[in-house]
Amino acid sequence: MVSEPVKPGQRTLARAAATAAERFGDRVALRHREGGEWRERTFAEVGELADELALGLVALGLEPGDRACILANTRPEWTFASLAISRAGGVVVPIYPSDSPEQCEWVAGNSEARMIVCEDASQLDKIAQVRGRLERLEQVIVMDPDGNASATSLEGLRERGRGVADRSELELRCEEVSSDDPYTVIYTSGTTGPPKGVVLTHGNCASVGVIDHEIGFVTEEDVSYLYLPLAHAFALMVQLATFEIGGSIVYFGGDTKRIVAELQETKPTYLPSVPRIFEKIYALATAAAEDEGRLRQAVELGVRVRRMQQRGEEVTDGLRGAFEEADDALYRNVRGLFGGEVKYAVSGAAPIAAEILEFFYACGVPVLEGWGMTETAGVGCVNTLGQLRFGTVGQPLPGVEVKLADDGEVLTTGPNVFREYWRDPEATREAFTADGWLRTGDLGSIDEDGFVSITGRKKDIIITAGGKNLTPANLENDLRQSRWISHAVMYGDRRPYPVALITLDSEEILPWALERGLPDDLPSLIGRGEVRDLIQAELDRANAKYAQVEQIKKFELLDHDFSQESGELTATQKLRRNVVTERYADLLEQMYGDERGRGPDDDRTTASE
Repeated sequence: MVSEPVKPGQRTLARAAATAAERFGDRVALRHREGGEWRERTFAEVGELADELALGLVALGLEPGDRACILANTRPEWTFASLAISRAGGVVVPIYPSDSPEQCEWVAGNSEARMIVCEDASQLDKIAQVRGRLERLEQVIVMDPDGNASATSLEGLRERGRGVADRSELELRCEEVSSDDPYTVIYTSGTTGPPKGVVLTHGNCASVGVIDHEIGFVTEEDVSYLYLPLAHAFALMVQLATFEIGGSIVYFGGDTKRIVAELQETKPTYLPSVPRIFEKIYALATAAAEDEGRLRQAVELGVRVRRMQQRGEEVTDGLRGAFEEADDALYRNVRGLFGGEVKYAVSGAAPIAAEILEFFYACGVPVLEGWGMTETAGVGCVNTLGQLRFGTVGQPLPGVEVKLADDGEVLTTGPNVFREYWRDPEATREAFTADGWLRTGDLGSIDEDGFVSITGRKKDIIITAGGKNLTPANLENDLRQSRWISHAVMYGDRRPYPVALITLDSEEILPWALERGLPDDLPSLIGRGEVRDLIQAELDRANAKYAQVEQIKKFELLDHDFSQESGELTATQKLRRNVVTERYADLLEQMYGDERGRGPDDDRTTASE
């Protein structure tokens, strides 16, 4: 029996763990790897643990409204700490585990956090490096102490709370929290400037659970595999929705190379992700295809038959027979890569190619593209099995409205839209129109059925010397479909034609090189003619979809990939375009050579020139 949602106005998320324990009791809430085995915890166990940790936080001095940071990878203890902070009336402030000490200092300092929960010695060391400049920070707690006596252990905190018999203080604090109070302050990874703290209220976040109940997206029978950082708004909402709905979470074991293996071990039914994991599995699934034409036919057949089944139409014997043959040869193997039980997955945070979505849909693993921002609690629009249009991010969720400004910018409003940037009234004013709609910074279109398409970011538009407006994300995304390419950055503002910087996928290109007796390191490979020919073929394939003026005419290969550590990617793997173009300005300049003075008519330059 599906439980009824509790409306945001009736309660906040301060009692999320306690309420889930009361409603779902011995149902499994989460699974995680421990000592090589998968361990389970029930909602009742998590509720008890959260209460004990919350009492420990109160004993340490956490006051209602205080900010408490969490600096850790996705793991059960992140969830326990988060639920406990809320239970004690505090405000959760996530820090990405990959952040540098200086970035940690900014988040903890700007939020004026009084406490911080760190994962282990490496994260403790980051805080130790900047502790002297964090005047408001009073308590440091560690999940894995490893004998470190400089911080309170999470287990020690729990023991402290376990000794408190009277829990009335927790109930009193929860009753005093309102739906307008901050639930979390999430610092945007930001492609420019220091991160801003997005204040999401209890009402904002509770609305996500209500929306899920309305569309039935995730049910109490579902098992969600969660590898996204819980510092990411989307992952945090998956966690909260799970405690609202009564489903369960399987936590990522920590090794990105084992994601496919863990999917096969745990057999989840729901996979929230960013495009890169789907792109990698797509490359893995199609690598052995010898006949691209037959592969395309199998995809078209799968999409056609599954669409018919979705609409309740009769499938002819001829189609059914061909479909079953393709299932044996392709579809079943692809489903197996995901564990064989995935009902659907969701892709967000960045564009994903329609061809990849069609491929997985044909194989019986629907990857439903959606759209949202930190400022919209990670949600906004999404495709569903009943309302699905490839190449769009779907229709607005219940209660969410979307429209276009005169310049094509996507505007949105709804119960999920954030209240303000933390103590930054100027940035808050700039984020909204005069009549209260959020300026998303995305450019898009809306079709006659209300499906929204995101065509790019306003600030990323390229205007060539010929006055043509180009959106780089589309062609870049097509290049990323290649199994050989990790990232592609299109450049060409006020230039006669676009060029690109390309990074190689080492997991794919190095084995390919070894098979051909080529060097097995990227710096040696990028100058090889065989590699350039391989990438040129991929570029020609992508260029063929676009008008000549939009096509990338030249490219250069980098001898390394982009990374967050080098500052070229955000924590959510979004490209920091300004960092890349500044860092590789000389290389980009070389691709134009003596053509800097060429005028608008030269937009017709071809690759052969």
